[in-house]
Amino acid sequence: MRAMKMVMRQWSRMCADRGMSTAEYAVGTIAAAAFAGLLFKIVTSSQVKSLLLQIIEKALKIAS
Repeated sequence: MRAMKMVMRQWSRMCADRGMSTAEYAVGTIAAAAFAGLLFKIVTSSQVKSLLLQIIEKALKIAS
């Protein structure tokens, strides 16, 4: 029992910053949302839309 308490104390000292992972997840989520917003803006721009339409039209012409 005494050994178990010692191990638990040492383990709790090593895991002192428990809230750190939550903050890292929050920053990662915000970064992913910002990246998704940027990609959405790029893909919905008129230049990218016309480029994608050209690629699709070319593929359909080759297929027929």
